Order: sequence, then structure tokens, then C-alpha cells
Amino acid sequence: MAIERTLSIIKPDGVKNNRIGKIIDRFETNGLKVIAAKLKNLSKAEAEGFYAVHSARPFFGELVEFMTSGPVMLMILEGENAIAKNRELMGATDPKKAAPGTIRADFSASIGENTVHGSDAADTAAFETSWFFAGIERAN
Repeated sequence: MAIERTLSIIKPDGVKNNRIGKIIDRFETNGLKVIAAKLKNLSKAEAEGFYAVHSARPFFGELVEFMTSGPVMLMILEGENAIAKNRELMGATDPKKAAPGTIRADFSASIGENTVHGSDAADTAAFETSWFFAGIERAN
């Protein structure tokens, strides 16, 4: 199995509702290691650039507004098959469809405020980690 790195974001709702520790515990309990982390308020430009892939979608404006509404916890997770493991732990984007025991099923209020983000593939993980973490911050 491959050791991978992936981006994880605890979104404003997760930070506001004091879920950071509980979410990190799930990652660590399941073999993922936090190798870089920072709490940050995203600017509108940062959020728009990060989510540019969704810019033509009707929810883009709401997504940017939500992601800039409060601090987020940005993390790089590392472990065996970290990308797939993180996505499994997060659960489906819509918390109503997420499997019981997943982060979104347990902590999310809606599809729009779904508590966490995780990279979906190796190429997006590389882009996403470099979007928020300078090379020296990722060199752990």
C-alpha cells in the first residue's frame, strides 16, 4: 500500500461547533497522521481560487460565502492510502446519505454545511496541499 498525503479541511461549521478535536481523533484512530495544520480565515480570493473548478455551478457563490464565514482548520494528512481513507471517514457529501459513523453523518447539518473537505485524487491532493501550504510547511 502507498503512503499518501491529502488535504483535509474542517470547514467553518466544524470549527464553530468545536469539532476539531473529535475529527482529528477520527483521523488518528484510523491510521492518518496530521503532518501540517493551521487555523485560517480564508479570503474571498483564496476560496474562489481553491474552488475554481466549481465556478460555473449554481452553488459556487454560496460555497465561497460559507468558506469565508469563519475560520477553517487546514491539514495535511499522511498515511497508507490517505486519500481514500479520508474520503471514507468523511462520508457522502450529503450527510443524509452518509454512512452512520462517518464525520458528515455525525456532525454535518446539511449538504451545504457538511463540516469537512478532502481531496478526491492524487493530482487534486497535490494541488490542494500546495494551495494552502508552502513547500517548507509540507516538507515533514
